[in-house]
Amino acid sequence: MDDRDLAVSRRGVLAAGAASVAVSQVPLSRAGAADSTAKPAQQAVRLSVNGKAHDLTLDTRTTLLDTLREHLQLTGTKKGCDHGQCGACTVLVNGQRINSCLSLAVMHQGDEVTTVEGLGTPDKLHPMQHAFVEHDAYQCGYCTPGQICSAVAVLDEIRKGVPSHVTSDLTGTMQPTNIEMRERMSGNICRCGAYSNIAEAMAQVAEG
Repeated sequence: MDDRDLAVSRRGVLAAGAASVAVSQVPLSRAGAADSTAKPAQQAVRLSVNGKAHDLTLDTRTTLLDTLREHLQLTGTKKGCDHGQCGACTVLVNGQRINSCLSLAVMHQGDEVTTVEGLGTPDKLHPMQHAFVEHDAYQCGYCTPGQICSAVAVLDEIRKGVPSHVTSDLTGTMQPTNIEMRERMSGNICRCGAYSNIAEAMAQVAEG
């Protein structure tokens, strides 16, 4: 074999490129085209939200957050980052806090979902809502619903003795110390920086 056998001409390279483009432009088969236009799967789901049952038929990809806001018009729960990083969408599911943007609605058949609207009303505020007002534990207010839901769950976790990363004594009665509450609330971001006021509001409820 000599060097002429290994030579590649410019014309040969262009011809090969044209052939690859032609192959990539072959139309989809009818089956492939049908698959690309298929409707998303729908599923019936019954959600219990703030003590009221709702029967819905949802795209199986619909998050709990979008279900609450777009299908049930419960807009107190906010969409912040939509990636589970800010806590604005926090709600309670069976008493435990979750980021509703990371959870699919169809996963909550039979669960009890509580949003900020279900904690209290303007005429009868939840103690945590009242404390947030009294201590000015908000500024723009966008993160406040998630902060309140998370704060309610945090005090419940402490009462039940669920440890956090800063819990030093796992044998005695857990106390709602400032550092304990701040650690547990670290997943709820307040861009306005009302953290001290939030901690004061939580301390008031814990003492009461």
